[in-house]
Amino acid sequence: MKKIIFPKSLKKGDKIAVISPAGAVDTTQLEKGIEMIKSKGYEPVLGEHLYTKFSNGYNYAGTEQERIKDINWALNDNEISAIWASRGGYGCQHLIEHLDLKNFIKNPKWYIGYSDNTVIQSYLLKKGFASIHGQTVKTSSFGVTEESYTLIFDILKGKKPKYSLKSNQFNKPGIIEGELVGGNLALIYALLGTKYSFDFKDKILFIEDIGENFYALDRMIMSLELAGVFNKISGLIIGGMTNMGDEKENKQYEESFDEFAYQLISDRILKYNFPVVFGFPNGHIKDNRPLIIGGNVKLKVEDKVKIEF
Repeated sequence: MKKIIFPKSLKKGDKIAVISPAGAVDTTQLEKGIEMIKSKGYEPVLGEHLYTKFSNGYNYAGTEQERIKDINWALNDNEISAIWASRGGYGCQHLIEHLDLKNFIKNPKWYIGYSDNTVIQSYLLKKGFASIHGQTVKTSSFGVTEESYTLIFDILKGKKPKYSLKSNQFNKPGIIEGELVGGNLALIYALLGTKYSFDFKDKILFIEDIGENFYALDRMIMSLELAGVFNKISGLIIGGMTNMGDEKENKQYEESFDEFAYQLISDRILKYNFPVVFGFPNGHIKDNRPLIIGGNVKLKVEDKVKIEF
């Protein structure tokens, strides 16, 4: 099995590139996050096209060429020690065939983001590099928990996270250790069958999502099943499932962990024997605690749940 490379820890004064690989952002949406990076002792370096806007059926942060230019600059500039995505949205799939890791391989750096950034993180893991599935810079202006960011900075400093959770009615008990893969379910689904898809064999899979109709959620889970994913993985962690179904009909529409969404997933995986954790605080939710994609995880699901990197 390929040894996963963890980027080196950051020190005070190191530079963090802030880029927009997908959707467009306004300056006001990033002010708080950029100031937070400064307050932690790091120097934010803004991508040339961070605030560029290009409308082509969706409001992208620049053309494909502009976004490719920014991410390749951030990946390969030796003065940059970490890369933090401004947001997700849609657009990262445009970039992966054009990513250049020539200098990155010599000087790996943390890539931080979630949602559409799952595409970039899947690509990096295929190349043997870990990344951080956690809050983007933009979400700092949305009232998310302070701990969501504190834990990211802890990882940047070299501290690996440990989590302890209450039991969930849908959990399946067991103890397992393995490499963590995954992220946003819609993007995991979108990459199935491509050379950029995660390798699921003997891995612990993490999934989260937002704004899907329940039938669409079921369709994605069914696709994973038909692709043999659940026969390959050794464990499953389910994070936030929010804004699911019809807002007018779903009483839990604003909840972080939609119970009907969980029931749908639970029903699909009942026949499998791997341990399962529901309700992990990561995803499109206010309390979005970081996970290390590519990290080795010790997963213990009993009366309480322990997740340790």
